[in-house]
Amino acid sequence: MTSPSQRPPAGDNDVTVVIITHNRCDELRRTLTHMTQLPDAAPIIVADNGSGDGTADMVRMTFPSVTLLEFDANLGAIGRNRAMELVNTEYVAFCDDDTRWQPGALTIGATVLSDYPSIGSVTGKCMVAPSLVEDPITPEFRDSPIARPTWLPGPALLGVMAGLSMFRVAAFRQVGGFCEKMWLGGEEELLALDLASAGWWMVWEESMVIHHEPSVSRQATRRRQLGIRNTLWTLWLRRPVRSAVRRSHAVLASAPRDMKTVSAVVEAARSAPWVLRHRQVVPPHVEEGLVLLEAPQSTSKARRYVG
Repeated sequence: MTSPSQRPPAGDNDVTVVIITHNRCDELRRTLTHMTQLPDAAPIIVADNGSGDGTADMVRMTFPSVTLLEFDANLGAIGRNRAMELVNTEYVAFCDDDTRWQPGALTIGATVLSDYPSIGSVTGKCMVAPSLVEDPITPEFRDSPIARPTWLPGPALLGVMAGLSMFRVAAFRQVGGFCEKMWLGGEEELLALDLASAGWWMVWEESMVIHHEPSVSRQATRRRQLGIRNTLWTLWLRRPVRSAVRRSHAVLASAPRDMKTVSAVVEAARSAPWVLRHRQVVPPHVEEGLVLLEAPQSTSKARRYVG
């Protein structure tokens, strides 16, 4: 790994933007062009996960103000954890190489976190380019059935999407960030449950808008495999046995019957000793919320295992 010469300076909103990328040089260039020109632009850290397409050179030459971390291998979401070691602001906004926070969004997120010290993360509204329709995950957030206190400024969540969310750095660090064994694919779910278990609120903010232009360079079947594996891990790491059995059955019933699904189950099962060592069941009030989410999640278009 190449270490940067200095930490990025804090911005006016006390936010740092962290972007992970891997072999998406052109997409990252478009995203950085947008993010560096925002009226509320914030310092940016790019964690380059072992790209071989000239990504690091492009960042150094075209965006000298961006702090660059170079890794020898693709660390997946772990790249965010490594970048967080350099963050010296109160809040961090995660941005993917194919997502772009819209003007004012960083300010809105920072204001919510500043005004409500018990909120650990705020997740924004995702519009999918080029037609800018709402992402299918939006109804889950907007219509969240999770009980919330009257002071919470929006729907309470028990799950987040990293590229759409701003976190309180202290909360993120308290729960240890993203699970490094999961690598990538639904890694946010475990983080969200740990935040809720630690007493942090997560909220959806409709006026905080992020555009997503899905990358064409995706390994869909591999991402599906990882998503199934990580979902099974999360269930058995944090849910009571009865719920873990019920939800595992639901996940597998909705997944394609092919070797990728089989390999995901095998990989998850082989890690049973690790799961047992790290198993910490969520508090009852968090489990109650998760049960409430099961019905809307079962019909959500955003939770179909495809690819």
